[in-house]
Amino acid sequence: MPLARGTSPPAPLLRERGAERKQPFAVVTIVRLPSPQGEGPGVRFPAQGRVIFVIKVITLFTDGSSRGNPGPGGYGTILRYGPHEKELTQGFRRTTNNRMELLAVIVGLEAVTRPEIPILVVSDSKYVVDAVEKRWVFGWIKKPDFGKKANEDLWRRFLRIYEQRKVSFKWIKGHAGHPENERCDVLAVQSALGKGLLVDEGYEALGS
Repeated sequence: MPLARGTSPPAPLLRERGAERKQPFAVVTIVRLPSPQGEGPGVRFPAQGRVIFVIKVITLFTDGSSRGNPGPGGYGTILRYGPHEKELTQGFRRTTNNRMELLAVIVGLEAVTRPEIPILVVSDSKYVVDAVEKRWVFGWIKKPDFGKKANEDLWRRFLRIYEQRKVSFKWIKGHAGHPENERCDVLAVQSALGKGLLVDEGYEALGS
């Protein structure tokens, strides 16, 4: 399974789940099978067999939460590859919702150890999805005042791992009954309300 334990920030909580669900999207492995006989009138296959496509992708579901904005916050992440699934979650004593939404994505990407496999990130955060899919963040980082951008520390961390992975994004509406999104929300809220909250150093260093 191409997922690593022990990602940053320190000591995320990992929970194994045995759910077996279908992968929605794709990388392609070509497999040649023996040529079938009689697969319909007029259908011919080459003598050496036929080619089928086996689709593989890692799906990363994410959500972030803060109880107050700023306030105690947390992220929830589900990584799924075929029948394998892991949950990652952590809470922080003072942070913002956008930081947790972005951190959920970062931690998930950092947990993937096989960069050749594409990753589909499914998020309800327009802030994160639009910044990447509309290429805003790639313009922000070129500007001399990027250091003043909100969440600059996390965006730099995101871009470092993004460049090492094959990543696409899909936006979904939050709190709309999407099972994985709802689960990520539960993880994020539980962590925000839990004990042993970490310090979001990038946020608290600003004196916010």
